[in-house]
Formats: sequence, structure tokens, C-alpha cells
Amino acid sequence: MPRAFADISFTPSVKAAQTRYGSRENNLGFEQAEDPRNELQDHDIEFIEARDSFYQASVGENGWPYVQHRGGPAGFLRVLDARTIGYADFRGNRQYLSVGNLNANERISLILMDYANRRRLKIWGRARIVHEADAPELIAQLEVPSYRARVERGVLIHVEAIEWNCPQHITPRFTEAELDQMIAPLLEENRALRAGAMAARSPNELGHGELELVISGVRQLSPRVRAYELRHPLGAELPQVSAGSHLQVPVRLPDGSEATRHYSISSNPARRDAYEIAVLQHENGSGGSAFVHQHYQLGMRLRCGLPRNDFALHDDARPAVLIAGGIGITPIKAMALALKAQGRAFEIHYAGRNAGDMAYRDRMQREFGARLTVWASDQRVMPVAEVLRSAPADVVIYVCGPQRLIDGVQAAAAVLGIAAERIRSERFAAPTGDGSASAIEVELRRSGKTIHVAPTQSILAAVEAVGVPARSDCRVGNCGSCAVKVIEGTPQHADTALNERERTQGRQMCICVSRASTHKLVLDL
Repeated sequence: MPRAFADISFTPSVKAAQTRYGSRENNLGFEQAEDPRNELQDHDIEFIEARDSFYQASVGENGWPYVQHRGGPAGFLRVLDARTIGYADFRGNRQYLSVGNLNANERISLILMDYANRRRLKIWGRARIVHEADAPELIAQLEVPSYRARVERGVLIHVEAIEWNCPQHITPRFTEAELDQMIAPLLEENRALRAGAMAARSPNELGHGELELVISGVRQLSPRVRAYELRHPLGAELPQVSAGSHLQVPVRLPDGSEATRHYSISSNPARRDAYEIAVLQHENGSGGSAFVHQHYQLGMRLRCGLPRNDFALHDDARPAVLIAGGIGITPIKAMALALKAQGRAFEIHYAGRNAGDMAYRDRMQREFGARLTVWASDQRVMPVAEVLRSAPADVVIYVCGPQRLIDGVQAAAAVLGIAAERIRSERFAAPTGDGSASAIEVELRRSGKTIHVAPTQSILAAVEAVGVPARSDCRVGNCGSCAVKVIEGTPQHADTALNERERTQGRQMCICVSRASTHKLVLDL
């Protein structure tokens, strides 16, 4: 025990107890030690500034002690110098017991715990309450920028003595983050085992959605695109869909985990006996499309989500221009069938790398004739600006395909003065960016967590990784299901779902694709 601590704690009654119970002689050495140990060393400071809570004791004017738990983000207890520590007094209960006690009696005692490593540090000192009006610079030193709780005052403690206690009787306890780190190798091993087991067998049933479907047909549309016909297992009518709807289907990823993917319903929306989806196999994707191509077989039962439409046709008499790139033809095909059945004016522009890669090309040429223009880029590239310039003045333009096509249509429309609300788009993959994205820090206000989002990670993925529930559906910025309110920071929007009012007045952002132009965001999650 350090001498300074012995000087404070070895009162006459304590010494009498030591004498009675036979420890007085052993404790004499602490009183005679040369080093008082009342200054904080580097290892003390490191320990103090890693704590996210401590216990403090003060004494009331009636002689009764009061022990209080204080909590905040790690590091909220600040070391100002070798003899001074302090913390911001965040707004909490309104009884002011500790504050009142310290105003009358400056003596204070702290216990700092590290349960995981069975360590504890005791600090005795003299406390002083400070207010921002009297010492604004000092309060600024005690504030934690990433923790937005209101600071009512500061507490400065002049250290009189410190003592490290032995680990006896400290029961190890672990935080959520510490447990995550401990079990990470086991989870990785489990994922590997599951992946191996799943790879060895092809499931005949998959998914947990509301709509049970069976694969009743499989057709190869192009070298990389395969169509799947889906029916009710008992032949019942399927839910009615509208042109542009998509279906959420189950897949199993390479790590063995189950996930879902969204594919547009390409068949005629008027059909109630079957849906058709067309799946492009992505060579460098996350594994969803590869699973579909490898494991979706005739007779396999899928529990899918109910159809949803985030790319609906307008319902008035204005003409439409439908623009598709690659696999983006799937919702465009359904739209064209619906417009033709309704006798409405429309034209289709279908772009692809070459004619052989363009799914549904032959069928659509037979169905739509002169209304369809095919742009195979190995022969001729679609002149986007010319297509838009020759369209009727009140046309509504629909574009689906890779991001570069969507960007090209939007840019050409802006140059031609076509209102942004007349350009409607849907994409099948999240925007990849130019590789210059930075890591960002995101505070989840309601959950009390702060997370780090890597440059290649979505905010949604990072939120899910720490176990915070967040709504989502398409995960590529089409639907707006994952939109959350931004409390602080500046979003960098990359979705196609939110309008300008929702982004500005509503302060919302889609966390599946959007990031931030500031280093930090605070979200209402």
C-alpha cells in the first residue's frame, strides 16, 4: 500500500483494528515507505482513460456516505496532469446528491474496475465543482465530442493517493465488445464448417418468407442468364403484381449463411398462375447469383417474400420511353407488356454487349416489333442524348441497368432540360464508387453505440454487424426501406428512392448505399 494512502486511511480506529486482528506489524511498512505514490504514472493514466465507468463515494453533512456509479464513453474520465483528473457531469437524475455532498465536503473516493482482467484502482482526492460560465476552457477539455449528452458542469479531482488492489474476489465480467472478440475465432470456424456442409448438399427447401413457391421451369436465355418459372405448390393463384415488381428469393452464401436476393418479375403482370425471374450469374459477386445457378432445380421449394414494387409505371396517359441495359431488361419487359395491353404509347431501347448476351431479345423483337430498338455495343452504341431528344415533350422515362447507364440518362436529361421527376430508375447493384471512399464514424444515438464503417462497407452492414436492428429490403438504394433520420453530419446520398424534400426537410438517408461527406454521422438508430 502506498504511503499517501496509508496516511489517509490508517486512522487511529483503523490502527486499533489492525492491532486487535494481528496485522498492525505487517502494515507498518506502508506508513514508512519513501514514495508517497500520489502522482499518476503512465500505466495508471492508461488504465484510467480506458474506463467507461467508475464508482465514487462522497459523504453528506449528516455523516452518511453516498456511493454513485458514473458512466460514459471510454475515456470520459480525463487525466489533466499527474495530480489532477476530471470528468464532465452529464445530465442525469435531478437529486444532486454527489454535487451537494462535494460542495460541503470536498473529500471523494473512486474505484475503477476492469472486470475482464480482474484489476481495480482506488483513488482518493479532493473534488471541486466547476461551471462553464466560470471556466469554459476547462469544460471544453472535459467534453467528449463523440458523446452528445448534455454537460451540466465539470468535476475536478486533486489526487491525494492511489492504490492498486489485488484481484482476489473480483469475478471476471466481459463487455459485449470483449465477448465479440473472444468468440470471433469460433464463429469463423463455425462459418467454415457450415459452408462445407452446405456445399456438400443441395437443399430441396429454402427460405422463411410468407410466399411458398416451387420451381416449375428452367430456361437458359443467354450464356450467363437463366430464367426460372415459379408457381404455387398446389397450383393456386399467385398474388397480383404490377409491372416493375420484384420478388425476394432465398439463397445460401459461400460462408453457409442464408440470405435473400431481389429479382424483377419479368413475366406478364396479368398472369396469376406463375412468375418468371431471370438471373444473371455474376462472376465476382457475393455468391447469391452463383447459388441460384448451381442449386435452383425443378421441384425445389422456395419460401419467398411477397412481391413488392419500387419501380411502378405512371398511371396517366403520358407516353413512356423504356431504356434497359443488360439484365435491366427484366422489369422493362414486364412494363412493355403492361403498356401494350393497355394500348398506351411507348418505345423500348435495349442495350447490351452483343446480341448473343441479350436475354429475351428474340422474344421481344417478335412481341414489340418496331417499338423495340436493340443497341448491341459491338455494333453500335446507344446515343442516349438522341433517344431523349426525339422523345415526346411529356414523356416519362424509365431506365434500368448498370449505374453508368442510369448516370448517362440522368446527365443527358439534365442537359436537355427534362425534369428530374420524369426520369425513373432502378438498379440491381449498389454503386461501387470510384474507390476514394473514406472510413467514417457513425454514432447510433438510440442504441448508445458508435461504429466504424470501413471504406468498402455499407453503413447498413456495419449497423447489422453490431446487432442493432435496422429495416432494409433491396439493399441497393431503390426502395427506401432503410431510410433513417440524420441527427448530425452531412449525408452523401447515393439512393434513387428519396426525394429532395425527404433528404433536406426530413433529414433522411438510405444507409444501404449512402455515406457521408463529413467524418462522422449521428443517426436515429
